[in-house]
Amino acid sequence: MIKKASFIWFFALITFYGYSQQSKEIEKIIELGRTDNRTMHHLDVISNRFGGRLVGSDAYENAALWCASEFKKWGMDVIMDEAGTVPVGFNRGPWFGRLLSENGMDLHFATPSYTSGTRGVQRGHVLIEPKSQEEFDRMKGALKGAWVLIGGKNDGWPIDRSEKADSVRASVIAYNDSIAKINREIMRENYANRDKPQKELIPLKEQPALFYRQMCEAGILGVIQSSAVPIRALYDRKNLDKMTFDNLPTVCDIKLDENQYAVIEKMAKERRYFLLEFDIRNHFKPGPVKYYNVIGVIRGTRYPDEYVMMGGHLDAYDVATGGVDDGSGATPAMEAARLIMAAGGKPKRTILVCLWAGEEFGLLGSKHWVEANKEKLPKISNYFNRDGGPTVASGLSVPEAMYDDFEKICRPLNSINPDFPFKLSKNTNPPRPRPTSAGGSDHAYFAMNGVPTLSFDAPDSKGYDFNYQEIWHTERDTYTKSIPEYQEHTSIVTAVVVYGLANLDHILSRNGLYLDPEVKK
Repeated sequence: MIKKASFIWFFALITFYGYSQQSKEIEKIIELGRTDNRTMHHLDVISNRFGGRLVGSDAYENAALWCASEFKKWGMDVIMDEAGTVPVGFNRGPWFGRLLSENGMDLHFATPSYTSGTRGVQRGHVLIEPKSQEEFDRMKGALKGAWVLIGGKNDGWPIDRSEKADSVRASVIAYNDSIAKINREIMRENYANRDKPQKELIPLKEQPALFYRQMCEAGILGVIQSSAVPIRALYDRKNLDKMTFDNLPTVCDIKLDENQYAVIEKMAKERRYFLLEFDIRNHFKPGPVKYYNVIGVIRGTRYPDEYVMMGGHLDAYDVATGGVDDGSGATPAMEAARLIMAAGGKPKRTILVCLWAGEEFGLLGSKHWVEANKEKLPKISNYFNRDGGPTVASGLSVPEAMYDDFEKICRPLNSINPDFPFKLSKNTNPPRPRPTSAGGSDHAYFAMNGVPTLSFDAPDSKGYDFNYQEIWHTERDTYTKSIPEYQEHTSIVTAVVVYGLANLDHILSRNGLYLDPEVKK
């Protein structure tokens, strides 16, 4: 009896000591996060020193290597997880353009990634694109050395130069040619009966860059399309997989501020003499170019084969610098890891800090990891993904089966900053079906496989008027659009919650999270 009592006392002492140590580590995380937070330093490096981190670019490779070196410096293990390749690489340099006329001005524009730059500074006259074969034949000789204004509105993508697009254009040209013949007859009839009410001409079909191939062969310098501001610029999605160093695009694809486009279009319609001058440094490199997920590992002391995961995507479109999408997700995860390590954290289960590659190209990095690590998926307590902007983590809604665990873990969060009270709530909605298709962000393939992907509620609680749509995939995705106090607070919250989950004696229950596939049927 005495031996049994001694054992119980000893076990209680060890348990209390463990909780005490964990409490001290949490206090240290909060103290360091408040007094020496480096989230914005990490963001400064990846967005300003490296810039837009497009998969296939030197900027992405450099950022990945730097993040790996930081994890190692903090005492973490690192996995450089080869997630795929792109057939050629792309690097963006500086660009500028000017209108050369009596009312000259500097031009505000961008080009999609994996499209052509200029051959140094190139000047040329301006034409409006033809809409019928007859019109093309009439102006063919003037196309050489011209910048061509095309119709439509920029949606971020370049002009499609695939075979399928050529086929679509050919059918539109054939239709427009048939309408042009009818219109000629209408014009003759109108002229012959000019004292009578005039018949209206049949409009031609609109198709931006309708004579794209023919204009390229005629020697144009590039096409120019009107764009809303802020300017969005994506990449040559439809041709990248088939791109080689021998079939690269040859003419520029310029997306110009719609206000300046209107001025230039008016001048071109008036057939006034003026020139446009562009210097666009879009550069390619031979491939294939590998890209890697960077995964920082804090090894678990008791359950090394169970996991808590956090992260965001490291890649970013290069029309800006990826300061928000997704620097605002990757860098709080990095800082959360640094805080745990600096506080002397020794989690029971393994923490994985995931900086994904290729999210912007279709969730490529996270998809690769999920497909290559199927055996780990049942052992993941939760994956916290952040990809919604630099707002502040200040709440969680969790299923009832998880609530007691989170209630204990989240208790310290209201001691961080009274400006950001943390609210934990029960999600009383019935279990939902697992998603069956990917979308959104890097949590998608985890959720499709039944892994919990709870994410923090993250409002703009101080009213900084943050607007993700204004920044998403545009020229405004910069470091200065991130909100330091939100970012720093989020890193502390993330560190406390992830560390708390990693120190539970069990992984989170999945009861009430998803409908089992059999139940769904």
